[in-house]
Amino acid sequence: MQSNSVNSQMLLRISTLFAINELSIVQELLESECGGNLPLIEKQGVEGIERIRCAVLRLSEGSMEKLHRAIEIAKFDWRDVLVASGFANDLTSHLVWLRNEQ
Repeated sequence: MQSNSVNSQMLLRISTLFAINELSIVQELLESECGGNLPLIEKQGVEGIERIRCAVLRLSEGSMEKLHRAIEIAKFDWRDVLVASGFANDLTSHLVWLRNEQ
């Protein structure tokens, strides 16, 4: 699996959701708590990790508390955050959300 770092497009999306003083915290949380450490993630690859990270970001609605909760759910079973965020049935729907400014 490639780098566990958050890509620039995701960083841009994070900046639309969170306050400027929270950006580095959110990035660090995604990299350390919502990446290669997730259960049974190996087969999903980098694209799968990005999809799960988008799901937890969407569920966070810009709230650190909700972000922590979504990450904890993903650590237990990341499929739950995909379903809750609406990204479960389409492998590219998270990309549309990621690029959307709304």
